[in-house]
Amino acid sequence: RAAASPARAALPNLPGKPAALPAPPAPQVLAASVRPGAPIIPAAPTVTIAAAPVVATAAVNNFADSFTGMEFVPVPGGCFQMGDTFGDGKSDELPVHEVCLSPFAIGKYEVTQGQWQKVMGKNPSRFQKGDNFPVENVSWEDAQDFIARLNRKSGRPYRLPTEAEWEYAARSGGKKERYAGGDQVEEVGWYERNSGFSTRAVGTQAANGLGIHDMSGNVWEWCADWRDSSYYASSPRENPPGPASGPYHSVRGGCWDDTPFLLRASNRFRGTPKGTRGGNVPGGYYIYQIFGFRLVLPQGK
Repeated sequence: RAAASPARAALPNLPGKPAALPAPPAPQVLAASVRPGAPIIPAAPTVTIAAAPVVATAAVNNFADSFTGMEFVPVPGGCFQMGDTFGDGKSDELPVHEVCLSPFAIGKYEVTQGQWQKVMGKNPSRFQKGDNFPVENVSWEDAQDFIARLNRKSGRPYRLPTEAEWEYAARSGGKKERYAGGDQVEEVGWYERNSGFSTRAVGTQAANGLGIHDMSGNVWEWCADWRDSSYYASSPRENPPGPASGPYHSVRGGCWDDTPFLLRASNRFRGTPKGTRGGNVPGGYYIYQIFGFRLVLPQGK
């Protein structure tokens, strides 16, 4: 368990762990590998997401990014009850409130190490086991740097999902699901009891109802929003962008080192934008090998 202890140190007040089970056989890689190496291009400024009215219910078409091969799944617009609909979560998941979203597309998988290396020319991950494993050990600002460079190369306005977009997509378009794809965590997520205490190749657990993989477990996923535990009490109904500022950003989904409670689709967590590798940030959490991300593309882009 030596490899898992730093990540556990970053997640205070969590339930105790049972004895680790033997690591299952190495999963088959499903996503296509990409070739490493790409010139470094200066990052563009981060774009602030603003609330906008919901104007349509049709989603953008399914597609793959031409530069990285990253696959995207269309998410139809609609309304859902956001938050702890099961009544067994945390106070920052309340109140349950209606949110309505415009259509968007979201990454079918978490951004992989191969895709990161193709854009950035290096691989920051601790678990460097192959191109189709999720990139991790990245801060929110690292993710923004990746997005700016990819947008220049691809000509598309990719960004991180908002918390509302993330939860709506994870819950198969806003269904009442405990985890991303249903109520059986073993079927949809890599976590402390089945991961072997390491990341796993993307797409090797069952997809949710929209065809999206790994939104519960594997790595925590950065969201665009600043983090505010009381935001739900004043959240706008249509396309909530999150708080205007704050010391932390939101992460969602849980990771390979977590209990099922933390893999719930409504669960919320936080991280400092810059983060650090190898030490605690006062009041926040260090990056280490638990934070990754996936991208979204707004409607019509």
